[in-house]
Amino acid sequence: MRGTAIRRTVVAVAVAATLAGATGCTSSGEPADSAKPSSAAAPSSAPASSNPPAPTGPSADALRAVERATARAGSARVDSTTVMGSELSLEATGALGWRDGLTGTLMITYTGGTTAETMRRLGTTAMEARYLADAYYARMGEEFAERLGGRHWIKYVYADLEDLGGGAGAGFADQMRNTTPHQAVKLLLTAGDVRRVGDEKIRGRRATHWSGTVGGATAQTVDIWVDDRNLLVKKVERGRTKTGDLTQTAYYDDYGATVSAARPPAADTADFKELLAAQDG
Repeated sequence: MRGTAIRRTVVAVAVAATLAGATGCTSSGEPADSAKPSSAAAPSSAPASSNPPAPTGPSADALRAVERATARAGSARVDSTTVMGSELSLEATGALGWRDGLTGTLMITYTGGTTAETMRRLGTTAMEARYLADAYYARMGEEFAERLGGRHWIKYVYADLEDLGGGAGAGFADQMRNTTPHQAVKLLLTAGDVRRVGDEKIRGRRATHWSGTVGGATAQTVDIWVDDRNLLVKKVERGRTKTGDLTQTAYYDDYGATVSAARPPAADTADFKELLAAQDG
């Protein structure tokens, strides 16, 4: 039981930290159980031929300007929520940078779902996730740290995630390497039905709302709200999973914010791959 609990927890943390960090990539696919997730968090991979023609003209020009401005900003504060059917729901707040891969720190709180219940039974209802160029680190609670010889952090090397669940982790790894807010804009530029919905207020700020459908056979919707500086202030992506609807909503502000993510002490860190090998052995 102890080994199964540890395995499920370290995999659940991988899923949660990936979903929380994925503030700009549409999720697709179907998650399996907590011990062996599939490509639930993988970016859309439908062949180009299954998508409608990409937008052209003024709409495409406007969205490309948003993509460039958001990419140039390099960092922002993020406030996001993710609901993955009955499996997991979470909230994440912090600051992320994307000038050289994903960097930054998020505080992630589990708010519901079967995975959250598993984590809660093991004494973890929230965690800190630190994203660095080669890996991310998740800080566990004291109760779970006792199961790891007193170590509080789990290290997830992106390359090691490729082997998660018999290869299903490839989507997680790719997503963590490539996540940036302007990925939502790139997705919208592949939608043949992209349209300008109108002007709305987002947390007191005037913003232009754009919407479209992406993903071909497994259609997903992407909505973004853009301020007068061509910067994203809100993003909503919706899709389907085996356990129900997947919805991710993210708010962005304080573009250009200082981002920090210190690597935790090695003596206080357990390696994800080694933990899984120990449980399988």
